[in-house]
Amino acid sequence: MDTRVIDGVALARRLREAIRERAAELAKRGRTPGLVAIRVGDDPASKVYVSTKMRVSVEVGIYSEHVELGADATEEELLRRIQALNAEPRIHGILVQLPLPKHIATDRILEAIAPEKDVDGFHPCNVGLLATGQPRFVPCTPAGVMAMLETEGIALDGREAVIIGRSNIVGKPMALLLLQKGATVTICHSRTQDLSSHTRRADIVVAAVGRPHLVGAGMVKPGAVVIDVGINRLSDGRLVGDVAFQSMLGKVACVTPVPGGVGPMTVTMLMANTVRAAELASRAA
Repeated sequence: MDTRVIDGVALARRLREAIRERAAELAKRGRTPGLVAIRVGDDPASKVYVSTKMRVSVEVGIYSEHVELGADATEEELLRRIQALNAEPRIHGILVQLPLPKHIATDRILEAIAPEKDVDGFHPCNVGLLATGQPRFVPCTPAGVMAMLETEGIALDGREAVIIGRSNIVGKPMALLLLQKGATVTICHSRTQDLSSHTRRADIVVAAVGRPHLVGAGMVKPGAVVIDVGINRLSDGRLVGDVAFQSMLGKVACVTPVPGGVGPMTVTMLMANTVRAAELASRAA
């Protein structure tokens, strides 16, 4: 079987061009989309993620700011920053890079972001809208996966999908999106018994747990679509996913690589959400 490797870099490039055009149209009307990323502490991975988001925002014509707070910043200090940004009309999107230091309550911080500026899609209001099939902002990684599936022409209606991972960031919203497209969805997690018995019957497998090479060829059926959301750094410095990529070639219909698969799409969907936030604000003005 010929396995199609889904090129997230190329797809992200095409989508960003459309986002750039939408941002330019808003700028002509005096409403350049604005995005602020807040990072607390010195987590190396968070630094890289925020730097990438800021770079891409410039590429697509989004005004961006990066707020850096020390690891000893208090929860109240962070809340004050968010409240000020909520009231700033030039800013349409606010994201707080996770994880936060342990002394800061993540739920409280995410709930403090105005729902109409919550471009990560984590606020309970936006989670509720997604759950009822009326999404305003879809979490960026699941949104990127759905864009990949749509672009590749992968049918979802009536198909069986298995998601490995139950996080609020990927697993749960991914399940809702697939369900709304007519898929029959199973969510597996750390307490699932006999994981392979679930994945081997799936037409679509989404791996999102952060365990290197968890999913091997013996865990998927021939012709399946395998989406690898995991990003893991091995002791030798290599980045790998949750899927044993090489073992999938020749067995599955489609697979995403790591790096170069879902990652670029996640950042792209953040930009799309920010432009959408600006468009909604423009209509409400």
